[in-house]
Amino acid sequence: MKYLKLLGKIILALIAFVAVAYTLLVLVVRPSNDRDWTVDQAVLPYAEIDGDQVSIHNIRNFAYTSTSDYTPNYYDATFDLRKIKNVYFVVEPFSGYVGAAHTFLSFEFEDNRFVSVSVEIRKEKGESFSATKGVLRQYELTYVIADERDVVKLRSNYRHDKVYVYPIKTTPEKMRAVFLSMIERANELKEKPEFYNTLTSNCTTNIAKHVNAISPGRVSWNITYLLPENADRYVYDIGLIDNTLSFEQTREKYFINDRATQYADSPDFSLKIRGR
Repeated sequence: MKYLKLLGKIILALIAFVAVAYTLLVLVVRPSNDRDWTVDQAVLPYAEIDGDQVSIHNIRNFAYTSTSDYTPNYYDATFDLRKIKNVYFVVEPFSGYVGAAHTFLSFEFEDNRFVSVSVEIRKEKGESFSATKGVLRQYELTYVIADERDVVKLRSNYRHDKVYVYPIKTTPEKMRAVFLSMIERANELKEKPEFYNTLTSNCTTNIAKHVNAISPGRVSWNITYLLPENADRYVYDIGLIDNTLSFEQTREKYFINDRATQYADSPDFSLKIRGR
């Protein structure tokens, strides 16, 4: 009994120590947009919103020859919110890491125009991702706005991870609201940087926040927030993607790597990977 009391005191002391240490970390380590960033994340996107017209600046569209060798390129484009057609949930399970994955959204507009929004760590030169560092305020948060020929092809054709592109079942009004919410968030981060957090502010938790801001409670907390390898299974189960086929058949249907390789240089890359 005496040992149990001692153990309890030790545990409480450790909890108190961690709480104090993290509070000091929060007070001392502040987010910044002024660091020596990697080339692929040196330029922040931003947008001007005028009614239904959203003019996005610095849409990333790098030309890759490998994951570390690329030609930087950015462009500006204006999108009409009234012309949004589809939103896609993209899942990239990481090869060799059980449970780990990256998720992001792609938006389709009329005239076969696509743009992706990917929530990521903003890397400094020499940095790579660490889940532990992601809790300790070591990475700023960034919303990469990119062409699918960049952000999808990088993952399927150069990282050689499996990539799944699922159309979301929702209304045009909610598509527009989520798109606008994410664009406004990118603007906020350009003006006021924040830290990424592996547990509370990662790629999947931020998507869930945007969805729930439009439809409260639509995406309840799930372990896939932290281990998103099976995030597609979760959205399948709650009916956010088509679930008329078995999950295995659905995954096979929306697996895009073979088409991404076949049509890597096609100007209609986004259409081709969708079998259109």
